[in-house]
Formats: sequence, C-alpha cells, structure tokens
Amino acid sequence: MGTALVYHEDMTAARLLWDDPECEIECPERLTTALERLQQRGLEQRCLRLAAREASEAELGLVHSPEYVALLQGTQALGTGELQTLSGQYDAVYFHPSTFHCARLAAGAALQLVDAVLAGAVRNGLALVRPPGHHSQRAAANGFCVFNNVAIAAKHAQRQHGLHRILIVDWDVHHGQGIQYIFEDDPSVLYFSWHRYEHGRFWPYLRESDADAVGQGPGLGFTVNLPWNQVGMGNADYVAAFLHVLLPVAFEFNPELVLVSAGFDSAIGDPEGQMQATPECFAHLTQLLQMLAGGRVCAVLEGGYHLESLSQSVCMMVQALLGDPAPPLSGPMVPHASALESIESVRVAQAPHWMSLQQQGVAPVLSPSPRSPEGRPSPLLLPGGPEFKAAATQDVAALSSLLDQLRLNPTPPVRTAVALTAPDAALALPSDVLCEEGSAPQEETQAWARPHEALAQDRALTALGKVLYLLDRILDGQVSSGIAVTPASAAAATLDVAIRCGLSHGAQRLLCLAVGQLDRPPDLTDDGYDSQVMCMSGSASRRNLWLNIGGKEAAALSMFHVSVPLPGTTGGFLSCVLALVLPLAYSFQPDLVLVALGPAHGLRDPQAALLAALLRGPAGGRVLVLVDEESTPQLAVVLARVLHGEAAPSLGPFSMASPEEVQALMQLRGQLEPRWKMLQVATEAGGPGSG
Repeated sequence: MGTALVYHEDMTAARLLWDDPECEIECPERLTTALERLQQRGLEQRCLRLAAREASEAELGLVHSPEYVALLQGTQALGTGELQTLSGQYDAVYFHPSTFHCARLAAGAALQLVDAVLAGAVRNGLALVRPPGHHSQRAAANGFCVFNNVAIAAKHAQRQHGLHRILIVDWDVHHGQGIQYIFEDDPSVLYFSWHRYEHGRFWPYLRESDADAVGQGPGLGFTVNLPWNQVGMGNADYVAAFLHVLLPVAFEFNPELVLVSAGFDSAIGDPEGQMQATPECFAHLTQLLQMLAGGRVCAVLEGGYHLESLSQSVCMMVQALLGDPAPPLSGPMVPHASALESIESVRVAQAPHWMSLQQQGVAPVLSPSPRSPEGRPSPLLLPGGPEFKAAATQDVAALSSLLDQLRLNPTPPVRTAVALTAPDAALALPSDVLCEEGSAPQEETQAWARPHEALAQDRALTALGKVLYLLDRILDGQVSSGIAVTPASAAAATLDVAIRCGLSHGAQRLLCLAVGQLDRPPDLTDDGYDSQVMCMSGSASRRNLWLNIGGKEAAALSMFHVSVPLPGTTGGFLSCVLALVLPLAYSFQPDLVLVALGPAHGLRDPQAALLAALLRGPAGGRVLVLVDEESTPQLAVVLARVLHGEAAPSLGPFSMASPEEVQALMQLRGQLEPRWKMLQVATEAGGPGSG
C-alpha cells in the first residue's frame, strides 16, 4: 500500500493563445514546476506513477450534458479567433485546440486515482492535473474549469464502487460552486468548502457561497460553506476550521472515501488568495484528513498560481500522503477575529443537522452577517494597487524565509522505532519500523532512576534504559517517533523520568498527555522542574503542559495542568480530542509530545491509535508513547502503525456525548480559552452558538 501520483505530460499542451491578463495565470508551468519540485525532493520516486487516461464520454456524462461534451469536442477544430469568441461566452475561461484532450485526461486521472485507491492497489494519492474542475457546471465551463474532475470522480465512486458516503474537501481559495450545485440535494456526498468571500465581494460573487447555504431537500446539512471575509488567513485559521467545523462533522458522517479539491491559491504568496497559510500547513491538513475513511484520500489539483508556493505546497501534501511527519507550523497559533466570526457562523448554520456540533453547545440560530452589494469588487482585489504589490512582496520574502527553515530541519532517517518486551509482537510491524535494541548507558539510567523506588527492580530499570535511549534519538533528530513498553508498577516513575530527561536534553516545550491513573509529579511546575521560563517572541512561555484524560473530574488547576474524565461515548471522546486536546496542543506548539497510557487507562485500541496519530501534527512528528505492559498485546503494534503514517482503525458508530461530558468540556474550555486561543470558536464578545 503506497501513494499514487497520476500525471500525463499532454496536460501541459493547452495554453492561452491571446492576451488576457485574467486567464494568463493558468499556465502549463503550474504542472511542470510542481513535478520538477517533487522530483528534486525525491518524492516522485517514492510514489507509484500512473499515466493518466482520458475519461470516456459516458464518464463525462455522469456530470455533464451530452451537448456540452459535444461542444467541447468541437473546439479541437477551431481557429484562434473562433476559440477566443467561444471563450468569451464563459466567465474566466480560455479554450485551446488541445483543451478537450487535456480536460479528458484531467477527469480520467481523477477516475484512475479513485479506482486504484478503492481497489486497494494504493492507500492514497494525488492527481496532478490541469485544467482544474471545481467551478465547472453541467453545461458550462467556468473559472478556468472545463470538466468537473472531482464531481465526476465522486459519481464514479458511487456508480462503479457502490459507495454511500463520500466527503469532498475543497480548500481552494475560490468557492467550488460547480461541485456544490451538482451535489446540493445529495445526502451521500458531504461537500466542505472554505473560500475567500468578503461578504460577496470576491469572485464568483455568489450569495450561495455564504455559511447559511447548507444544501437543499434531502441534502440539507451536507453542504458546508466557510466564507473568509478578510484576506490574510493563516495556519491557525485553517487548522481551527478543521478542528471546530470540518472534522466533527466528518467523523459523524463517517465517509468511505475522501476527495480533496486541492487548490493551493489559498497558500501564502498567491496573488488570487492573498492568504498567509504556509506550505507545511497543507501537510497538517492532509494528515488530519487521513484520520477518515481508513486513510483513503484522493487529492486532485485545482488552483494555485504562485509557482514556488504551489510546488512547495504540493510537496508538503505528498509528503503527508506518504506518511512522513509534517514539519511544525510556524508563527503564533492565534486565529484572526474575522476567522472566528466565520467559524461561529458556519457552526450555527450547521448545528440543526449535526449532533457533533449540538453536543458542543452550539445554538442552531443563524445571525445573518451584513453584506456589501453583491458583485462589487473589493478595492483589495486590484492587482495593480500599491497594497497588492506590498503584500505580494512581503509574502514572497516570508515564503523564502520559511523554505530556508525547512531545509535546516530535515526529516529524521527513522520514522518510527519501538522498544518491545514481547519480541513476537515485532512480527506484525511494518517492515521499515525499527525494533530498537539499544539502551542508555547503565550509569546514566541508574542516576535517573535513583529517586524512584519503583525503578529499583531490574525489569523496570531495563525498560527505563530503552525509554531514555529512544528519547535521546528523538531529540537528536535520528528518530521521529517511538513506542516503549513499561512495567505497570513503574509507569508513573518512568513518565516522571522521561519528562525530566526531555526537558533537560533539549525539549523547550513538552506536552505530556497522561491517560489513566497517572498523577502529575508533585515537583513538576508549569515551567518544568527547574522553574526555568523560556522567552519566545518577547513573552514568557511555560515549558510543560500536562493534560490528564481519566481524571476524576474536569479541572484546570492551572493553564498548564488540565484534567478531564475519560468520555464513555464516541461523540464525547471525539469532542474531547478535537475541541480540547488538539486545540491545546496546537496552541502550545510543543517540540516533543509524551503520551503515557498508564494502568487502567480505559482507552480502546482505536481510541489510543487516533489520539497518537493526531498528536503527530503539533510537534512535527516527535512523539514518544509509553505503553503499560498490561495493555492488550496488539496495542503497541497498532500505535506503531499509526505513528508510521498508516490510518487509525475506525472508532465505530457515532454516539451522542452525555450531558455530563458536554458540561465538563464546556467548563474546561471556558477556563482555558483566555490563554489557549485555538480553543476559541467565536470572537471574545461571544454571541449565538459560541462554544
């Protein structure tokens, strides 16, 4: 099981034949530059290369009218003047004698990818295509789009593979109204789109791009629009949208396949979007989507017009599809007030249709946002204006600085290492997971163990030596993530030593997630054991965040010491993870995560696996999991697989959180939001549906 890359060089043939400033950005170099960068990074060579095929007329007919397909077929014989005249009949479209062939290849590439994933030949993949597709409608080209590649792929998955639940995630900066129109009354397809909207003043200037457009008839609630009403949205805004809108709804929907309309004009530097999300953010978004549908994710390229930003974002997405850890996100993780207003509005609009939002206390009442006159372009959109040029210059400088940082932090040579007490368990591990035999020097291990009576026994001391060895290899960049099995009687003492060692050996911010009967060490402070305060960006930053799942009651003893009971329902567990654990982790921005599954931790294997998989993101993959040896024998194997990049097992059917679970979560969020801004789902003034 690997990652497919579907491409065909013929898709570079179509190009603009006349002068049109609006359309000239959709050029063949979008594909060639992205492919070159994949090759330079060694990513193409790690993928299964598939040559795209042309979609048949019958396959195109799953979405488009026969008359429209025939019209496009006829463009092959037209001259330049005729092509220009026909193009002028559509909004932001150009035709070329090769357009029909290119567009059939683009649709066929999406179909080929879906077939490969659903047949089990690969786990996931990317179709690197042009022209894009998400604006195209049944009988109309629109916005550079000719055939609706993702919509055709979804219809094909329904008809040929019998799928009943398909999620389409459209992170292009423009609203994919073509996909929305095709599926707005279909409850078997959940369509999520975020897009630059500016209260209707940004293309395509549609009222139905706003948050209160939620589908029609039986499809009510299956269209989820998140409108960005300001430019400049960044990493924190995008991750918050996933944690507080998309993922709760998607887990409840429980898709069998995830299709991504992967437009990278929503990345930093792009002249269309004017957003600030950096390329590595798309690795994080991709990792989050891989938690769904057993990891069956098919991405299809849409927009993206800044060649360097586009190609780097494509590389980051492919790295995540391959299972590589995502680099840590740069910049402060504080969502913009405008983003929170948009998130709040969509949660309120969707609450009547989704238990996952209702259980977070969202009141299903929509407060319409004020709108400027539709169709009136914002002055920010004028490409020749000084504000545009200044912002573009700043974005390019920021992108260059970011790429320098990424080159200084290469991916560790070993993705996952395990230290097991039962050698037979290693037989079920992926072949490239390292079974670690090393141990820290005996004198060092004994010195760390000396304060703990529980570590005096030989078995506990041996296990501690393996933990320390793994921890050092993670901190020195040789290993990304690790798993170590510890004796139940020494679980608390081993965790105490691991925290001390991590903080003294280079971890600047350590997140400890303790599950089960594990108390925070009495002399551990928010600043670590030595009361050292790290200063970053001119403000004090505590070094240790302790989060206990399985405590007797919900409590925030400080902003860095949080306890919550283990939820007993699927909905309660997902809310705890998506609305508390991950927002805390992304806000804290740790460079090391310790997960300790202590005695009687109470997690089912799929829950533990999902928790570990999701925590790969905030720390750039640097996760060490300590597993109590009394846990199920297969737990260490399941954890190794997800830390290695495989999909977590399904949690099973969604069940509503209990009132007690809802109340505990709401109480904690209210206490912690002033410090941890990723917990916010509304502006500080609050309002209907603020959670």
